[in-house]
Amino acid sequence: MEKTIRQPIISVLGHVDHGKTNLLDRIRRSSVAAREAGGITQHIGATEVPIEVVKKICGDLLTQMKLKITIPGLLFVDTPGHEAFTNLRKRGGSIADLAILVVDLREGFMPQTIEALEILKSYKTPFIIAANKIDLIRGWRNNKTFSSMESFKQQPDYVRDEIDSKIYELISRLSDFKIDGERFDRVSDFTKQVSIVPVSAKTSEGIAEVLMLLSGLSQRYLEESLKIEVSGPGKGSILEVKEERGLGTTLDVILYEGAMKRGDVVVLSGINGPIKTKVKALLKPKPLDEMRDPKDKFDNVASLPAASGVKVVGPDIDDALPGGQIYVAENEASVRRLAEQITKELESLRFDKENVGVIVSADTLGSLEGILKILSQKGIPVRKADIGAVNKKDLTECESLRSSAPECGVILAFNVPVPDDIRQLAKDKGLKIIENKVIYKILEELEAWRKEVKKAQEMSIFDTTPFPAEITFLPGFVFRRSDPAVVGVQVVSGKIKPGYQLMKKDGTRIGSLVSLQDKGQKLLEANKGDKVAAGIDGPLVGRNIDEGDTFYTYISQSQYEGLLKRGKRFLTSEDETLLKEIMKIVRSKNI
Repeated sequence: MEKTIRQPIISVLGHVDHGKTNLLDRIRRSSVAAREAGGITQHIGATEVPIEVVKKICGDLLTQMKLKITIPGLLFVDTPGHEAFTNLRKRGGSIADLAILVVDLREGFMPQTIEALEILKSYKTPFIIAANKIDLIRGWRNNKTFSSMESFKQQPDYVRDEIDSKIYELISRLSDFKIDGERFDRVSDFTKQVSIVPVSAKTSEGIAEVLMLLSGLSQRYLEESLKIEVSGPGKGSILEVKEERGLGTTLDVILYEGAMKRGDVVVLSGINGPIKTKVKALLKPKPLDEMRDPKDKFDNVASLPAASGVKVVGPDIDDALPGGQIYVAENEASVRRLAEQITKELESLRFDKENVGVIVSADTLGSLEGILKILSQKGIPVRKADIGAVNKKDLTECESLRSSAPECGVILAFNVPVPDDIRQLAKDKGLKIIENKVIYKILEELEAWRKEVKKAQEMSIFDTTPFPAEITFLPGFVFRRSDPAVVGVQVVSGKIKPGYQLMKKDGTRIGSLVSLQDKGQKLLEANKGDKVAAGIDGPLVGRNIDEGDTFYTYISQSQYEGLLKRGKRFLTSEDETLLKEIMKIVRSKNI
């Protein structure tokens, strides 16, 4: 079957306000400016820049790479961000062949930059870094060129030094993630180093280097993977499910393999399983200069080859899943095979197991896969994963997990709503819901919460085991002689709580603390240096205890062993010294 090289599919990621959308707009506008070379082709959800336009913008840069460019162009996904990237999915990875990670050169790495890096690493997607906003470096002079390096040569020394310094900061941050980065013109091995391109989405400087690198990397390292069967059955990824006036529910699809035509039977991912339907229409945007009526904005085409962005119209697609797959079926046997394939894939991402693990809810199949990949890499088990709002069943499972594995009793809500009644119910039950639109932030909060839970678990040893403490019976402070004795004490070392057993220096057990008060207020505990009124059940003042006596908390041998296993890290060196002293007394008296 005939094979041809398709355009590489390119996604743009980065932190909010670092210039993702501006960079995409600048690439489009630069391409339109070079329209005599062919101009751009607008797809649904994507923009195609033909190779003739790339060559015109790049000028001599492409010839310097000493490559024969045979790719037909570059297909940029119009929606930037990690949400769009994770929806560009296929079995085993991403349909994005390359990515641009946009970083504000002045601000460096921010939370969503880190999240984008984690996602790109988890999908093993090659990427370049566009170090944006060079025009905002103090003293930068706009030289009205597409090439940042050409402009770079014309800058004062202090501007060049400042940009290099900022690029080295990016290289240093990349090394924190075990990624080797370098300014693109200093890269010695493109398979091992990430190229950093200084760029300005405002002035266009650097657009030439970005397009040159994307074209060169695609040609040199991705040529084989870009070869597709032109007439083979189409395979696509569902970017969005949209309502269009006059059309009903439509699917915005990036076709990454084969071809799709009007009348094709397709099988696609749905909320309740595979959906079989027929393509009623394939729509592409009309060129801007032909768009007379806003209501008449699409061209109905008979067929489309990969790589293309297309709007698919058909019946029974209301429940289609963004981030899911859409496959052309050639016959009934392939319908069954593809339905089975989609079912298996959905079951691998949407599940409710019996194991111990956290509960995950996400907005799309792509987002769900993205967060599951990162959780897996971090060794965090998942019990339940699904798409949609957090519900009562999630709370029930979370409650049962909390009792058996407290560190897993949490719901991670990624970009999904938490209804008010569910939020209140979770609050009433003391259940933890971590919600955010940034995966990185969810993971950061999860890690902090799990540490708190672990600490609370370890601290629970002190629910049954006294803390080592030494207290002194203050002379002149006898409020009651017995039943219980209420006397003034000072905590010399450690801490005391009601319920602790007390003993004297010679090991004589005198009774238990029943209350602590300060100025009439009940206390849950008293710490080193505190002077409080202590109620002690057991002794009679003047017979069993006397003013000026020193008391210790009584700790049994088994409690001591438990303390060493689970509570030692909460003890200071002073606490440990006191604990040894207490145990010496206990063992000598065999009490």
